[in-house]
Amino acid sequence: MNDDDIRRLLSVVLQAARPAGVRVLIGVLKHTVADMERCIDSTVTWLQSRTNAATAREALARSGAVGFTVCPPRGAELSQAEIGGALSRILERGLPTALYQLPQVTHNEMSPETVATLAAQFPNFFLFKDTSGGDRVAGSGLDFGGVVLVRGAEGGYARWSRGGGGPYDGFLLSTANVFAPQLHSLLELLARGRSAEAAELAQRVEAVVQQTFALVTDLPAGNAFTNANKVLDHVMAHGSAARDRELPMLYSGVRLPAEYVEQAAAFLRAAGLFPDAGYLACPASATEAEATPK
Repeated sequence: MNDDDIRRLLSVVLQAARPAGVRVLIGVLKHTVADMERCIDSTVTWLQSRTNAATAREALARSGAVGFTVCPPRGAELSQAEIGGALSRILERGLPTALYQLPQVTHNEMSPETVATLAAQFPNFFLFKDTSGGDRVAGSGLDFGGVVLVRGAEGGYARWSRGGGGPYDGFLLSTANVFAPQLHSLLELLARGRSAEAAELAQRVEAVVQQTFALVTDLPAGNAFTNANKVLDHVMAHGSAARDRELPMLYSGVRLPAEYVEQAAAFLRAAGLFPDAGYLACPASATEAEATPK
C-alpha cells in the first residue's frame, strides 16, 4: 500500500478501535531512514489534525495509537554500527517505538548486542518483534530491560512462550488474525500448567498454517502471508457458507481461487477447527426462528 492507502486504512481502524478499547501500533516499514522519518512526521501531523493535539505524544494518546514500528533499513551490506545508527535516528525522536526483525525484506538482522544497546539507550523502545525464525535475540540471554519480546515466526507456539519455558512474552503473528481464540486458549493452558493440552492445540493450528501456506505458494499475486490468511479468514468468517460468498480480493484486484477456500476448509475440518457458522453469521430473527419447522 502507498501512504495514501495506509492513511485511509488508519482512518477506519482508529475509528473502530478506540471505542472497543483496542490500541493500534502504526507500521512504518520503509526501506530507508529518510522514508521512515518522512512517514512518521506526516502521520504525526495527520494525527494532530484529527485530534487537535499540540504534541505528537498527545496525538497518539487521543487517537488510540501506542506508537510506531520500524525495521532496519534495507541492505545486506549494512554493518551493525550502521543498523544501530539508523535506528537510533528514529528512536531519538522520543516516540514510543517497536523494532521489527524482518530479514526476509531487509536482508539483514539486528544482532542481540545491537538490540540490547538500543534498549539501554532509549526508554521509548518498548517492543521487539522477531520474524526471522532464528530467535537469536530472544535466545541470547542478554538483558533487554523492560522491552517486550514477541515472536513473529509461525510454528512452535507452545514452546516459544514464556509459559512453555520459552523466551518470548507473546506472539505477533499474521495468523493471529485467524486463530486469536485458539492462541489465547493456548497461552491460558500454559499459564495453568496444562502443557500437554497446549501442545496438542498448537500442533493442530500449526498443521493448518503449514498446509495453507503451501497451498498458496504458487499464486503470482500478493504474498504467502496475506494470501494464506485471507483464505483462512474467509472460511472462519463464513463457515459452511464460505463457498457461496464473494471470494477474498487481494490489493492487486485479483480474487483468490475458490479451490483455495475449499482446501482450507478441508484443512480446518481435519484439525477440528472448522466453524460451521463462522463469526460473521447473523443469528436468525425471532420471526425466522418461529417459522422454522421443529
